[in-house]
Amino acid sequence: MAKEFSRTRRIAQQLQQELAVVLQRDMKDPRIGFVTVNDVDVSRDLSYAKVFVTFFEEDEKLVQEKVEALDAAAGYIRSLVAGRMKLRVMPELRFIYDSSLVEGMRMSNLVSRVISDDEAKQQEHGTAENVKQDSDKAEDDK
Repeated sequence: MAKEFSRTRRIAQQLQQELAVVLQRDMKDPRIGFVTVNDVDVSRDLSYAKVFVTFFEEDEKLVQEKVEALDAAAGYIRSLVAGRMKLRVMPELRFIYDSSLVEGMRMSNLVSRVISDDEAKQQEHGTAENVKQDSDKAEDDK
């Protein structure tokens, strides 16, 4: 029976927290800007870690430049994080852009737009029916 909360998952969570702090406070590279660490996936032998990041940019070219800047600084980031964590082996970091947050916001905006369009149509339809009922009443009064 597998453990409920494996060692690699605990290390991944701690690595995520430490990476977030290092990227926000210790990185001075202006190319990176504001970055959010969404998730970390550590290999079973702890030799590699996929770091899923999100930026507040939607331009694919700009996002790609930021990921490349993170990849270029991966060794430095790894050394900063290694000083904060008590691991015999510090995983090699691979940064991957996670577009799920951007896609979620896009979907939410689409849903909101459809709801507002539907409400506008209902109000328009309701107003048209009220006008028709008023005209019918006026004809009945004659």
